[in-house]
Amino acid sequence: MQFLKILFWCLLAFLAALFTIGNWTSVPIHLPGDLVAEVNLPFLLLVTFLLGLLPTFGWQAARRWRLKQRLTTCERLLAETRAAHIPPPATPTLAVQPLAPDAAYAPIAPEPSPK
Repeated sequence: MQFLKILFWCLLAFLAALFTIGNWTSVPIHLPGDLVAEVNLPFLLLVTFLLGLLPTFGWQAARRWRLKQRLTTCERLLAETRAAHIPPPATPTLAVQPLAPDAAYAPIAPEPSPK
């Protein structure tokens, strides 16, 4: 996949170089005060492209940052909600059979020893 990305960017750079070589002409730009600026066409197109790209890129970055902040807030609230609704772990209880009252306190008689 990396190879295809590199191939794409190389092809794009080659096409931009061909365009630049084929259109290396000066374009007059009329400025206020009867000034005329002679600008090369590829440079002019690059500047206008960047003037359109940068505000859009800034808006997208701000939107992505805001959405990331909202997602972080929602994940934190979800974790807090889950922690509040988890019941405590049940402690295991052993079933103990009560002894009969007379057997509990009866003296233990020693066993008769065989003779």
